[in-house]
Amino acid sequence: MVDEVEARPLPADDSLAQVKSFADLGRVWFIGIGGSGMSVLAQMLHEAGVPVSGSDRIASHYTEHLESIGIPVTIGQKPENIHDVDTVVWSSAISADAPEMLEARRQGLLLAHRSDILALFLRTRNSIAVAGTHGKTTTSSMLATIFANAHAAGEVSATEDAAAAGEACAAGDAAFADPSFAIGGSVKTAHGTIPGGHVGTGSWMVAEADESDGSFEKYRPLIGVVTNAEGDHLDHYGTVAHYRSAFAAYIGHIQRVVVLCGDDEGAREVYNSLEPRIQQQVWVYSTDNLEKLGLPGLSEKNFVQIVTSQEMVADKPTEHGGVEETLTVRIPSSLVDGGAQVSIGLHVPGIHNARNATAALTAALLAGVSLPGVVHGLESFLGAARRFDFQGEVNGVSLYNDYGHHPTEVATFLQAARRRFPHSTLRVLFQPHTYSRTQTFTKELVDALDIADDVYLSHLFAARELASDYPGISTQTLIDEAKKRGIDAKFHYIDDMYEAGIAMAHASHPGDILSTVGGGDINLVNPTILDALHTLDR
Repeated sequence: MVDEVEARPLPADDSLAQVKSFADLGRVWFIGIGGSGMSVLAQMLHEAGVPVSGSDRIASHYTEHLESIGIPVTIGQKPENIHDVDTVVWSSAISADAPEMLEARRQGLLLAHRSDILALFLRTRNSIAVAGTHGKTTTSSMLATIFANAHAAGEVSATEDAAAAGEACAAGDAAFADPSFAIGGSVKTAHGTIPGGHVGTGSWMVAEADESDGSFEKYRPLIGVVTNAEGDHLDHYGTVAHYRSAFAAYIGHIQRVVVLCGDDEGAREVYNSLEPRIQQQVWVYSTDNLEKLGLPGLSEKNFVQIVTSQEMVADKPTEHGGVEETLTVRIPSSLVDGGAQVSIGLHVPGIHNARNATAALTAALLAGVSLPGVVHGLESFLGAARRFDFQGEVNGVSLYNDYGHHPTEVATFLQAARRRFPHSTLRVLFQPHTYSRTQTFTKELVDALDIADDVYLSHLFAARELASDYPGISTQTLIDEAKKRGIDAKFHYIDDMYEAGIAMAHASHPGDILSTVGGGDINLVNPTILDALHTLDR
């Protein structure tokens, strides 16, 4: 079991306010243990020495992984599953009247939201939490990679401001080696893809702070990151204004410093809503200069500028086969003695990833990592799974997968593909994600998909939502919008995602770039598409 440091106080409304150590949780049961976030926390508690088990509706690669490391998983959710346990963990995807929830209440067991478990981990480490509508997983993965590799590249930063801001708690290698991390996606490394959850022996932790249900306001990290605050999850927040107010509340709970993207309109609005005393704790990174940003209270001392970001044009797709983006940033003397302008070769393409890397760089320097350590970490980063993720190439046709489900994410992925492969035909298979998002962003989703040359749409992935709550909303909603614009000839609706993938493969020609995009289970189609490409007679 890992050594624990003194726990920091949690907000009064936290279910685990009385829990002083992981041992106090007793035997833990996860309802929906196969979820991407829940499986991460289950693995972390398991690594921390806590007896963990759980259930899910269906088996998946997540449940298979958990079973492979010794965590019992029951397929099927029913009241009789709840026995010989002390704490039951649930997520916002689980309804209050779910059978296992009702049974846990009947037995008087401790009920903990998944965010309560993450908050418990954060209070046992010097922590960095990454929030934002987009880029959370990639930025968190970059930070974890920086920390894991920092000891190989240099010592901790010697600047007084950085050490004070980040409270670097040890010297040399031991300060950053073997960090803990809680990331909602797998991370690619030189040794293969690793799960997004780990309890390390080091004193630092990096966590992805999910804003979808407002629970990120429970976290009290030393350093907080806001990559952007574009409106989303309006089924929970109701309005974009309420959504951004939640980010302001999250920032208000950060103990030391905040790193925020000045290029994003929503993030700037959040910054402007902060009290002046809190604005003084904010570091901003941007492609613009200070004068153009015009943010009150911001000075050169708290500003990191993206000078240039040059994307490479690929002749042939490869899996992390070379530098795909060259990022140049200007760093103030408050972070690096004498200031610095440094160029970094990234394996992940696009200006969005340049921004993610700059966020990670700023937060890591504030934590006390040396500049050589940061550069080494970023240049070692090979990407996060399901983010511009190369799946393979068959007969001259290449396949990528991306997790994008918000229209901005879809557009960003397709624009990056267009820039990287300017002479290729882009074909995309998109799985709409949730009824509420499809209803709210119908026009924006069609705008984003129109970037591709050929668009295939599969059934809508409902997640926690019910079709009965959104009458008239389905994948057909997007087809109808395309028809209104007269662009429906390139939109193809095939409900079964496997059949849609095969159709896309059969339409392809050598040199084409195919992609599967969505936040649901569309990635399961990738092997079918590659198999279909193998069978084509060219």
